[in-house]
Amino acid sequence: MSGTSMDGLDVALCRISGQGVNTSLELMEFDTIPHNTEYKEKIRTVFTHGNAEAVKLTWLHQFIAEVHAEQIRTALDQWNRVPEEIDLIASHGQTVYHNPSARPFDNARARPITLQLGDGDFIAERTGIVTVSDFRQKHIAHGGEGAPLAPYGDFLLFSDSGERRMLVNIGGIANFTFLPQVYGDNPLMSSDTGPGNTLMDAYMQKHFDQPFDRNGEISRMGNPDPVLLKVLMDDPFFDQPLPRTTGPELFNLTYIYTKQTAANRSKLAHEDVMATLAAFTAKTIYCTIGPYLKGHTSIYFSGGGVHNPLVMKSLQSDLRDHSVYTTEALGINPDAKEAIVFAVLANECLFGRPKSYPELGIKIPRTSMGKVSFPG
Repeated sequence: MSGTSMDGLDVALCRISGQGVNTSLELMEFDTIPHNTEYKEKIRTVFTHGNAEAVKLTWLHQFIAEVHAEQIRTALDQWNRVPEEIDLIASHGQTVYHNPSARPFDNARARPITLQLGDGDFIAERTGIVTVSDFRQKHIAHGGEGAPLAPYGDFLLFSDSGERRMLVNIGGIANFTFLPQVYGDNPLMSSDTGPGNTLMDAYMQKHFDQPFDRNGEISRMGNPDPVLLKVLMDDPFFDQPLPRTTGPELFNLTYIYTKQTAANRSKLAHEDVMATLAAFTAKTIYCTIGPYLKGHTSIYFSGGGVHNPLVMKSLQSDLRDHSVYTTEALGINPDAKEAIVFAVLANECLFGRPKSYPELGIKIPRTSMGKVSFPG
């Protein structure tokens, strides 16, 4: 799994048994293999660019796959494993563009589009391991927006009749899955909430020459600006009904600068901007999940955002009437949670007998998500 932050490839070694509601998973190893500067610079030439050149996209489709294959082999070497021990690779690929309502032609209808680069055939060839990739297109074909895909894996792995659960992943974009204690009148819901780390990461890279705000050190030096925060919250995205999806195509440096100008806060200290962006992430998460917290709920956080004390302190304050944990309480490293979801999806794909759960209200297809590539 390589997210929009492009800091590295999350590699999770999982032992999975069963399928469907009988799925069980053990996370055996996990590491993030860093992306080098060359990788990041090449991806940024097409990242979120609606008019990216076809030759670059096609070239990068192979290049990314080869880089990811090498990173997978590096992880296996670190864990003293050989490819022959691995049954299957689940490769999400590198998202370079996501638009839930694209209309590139005047006479065309708008449709959701998403593009993940990193060809599965190349990964299978370079590793010698069967590879499942390109998960998101089936979701769109089934009527979704290509995201979020977490609810199926969340439902299979983390549902518990003993408690209402909310799983919140704070990656580049934040998303949640609500798992009711009793299904039927309380359907499962999953949606993006808005920016997770993407705005903070972009601002850190631009103004501090750092990839991200490690441990919230910069944001904790500033103070949230209430005027800027209010203007940041004023966007049509937040008025859309759930489920909704988004990406850095919307939430980027231009978004920040436009809102600063509108709020007359263009000269705000960089530390105060960072503190405000952290507050923005926390508030958009709380405002989105709030309507589903009508009874006591156990809320499990994952993703890089759990390492930002300012974001988590704000959320813990807003959610003080509920139980707040990281997914560590469920036996899952918070940094590995998204990767294991795709391991589950790949397992479902390879079984070839996926079941849909229409009573849960999930836009997950009956046919499996992902495409299978064989080595050799």
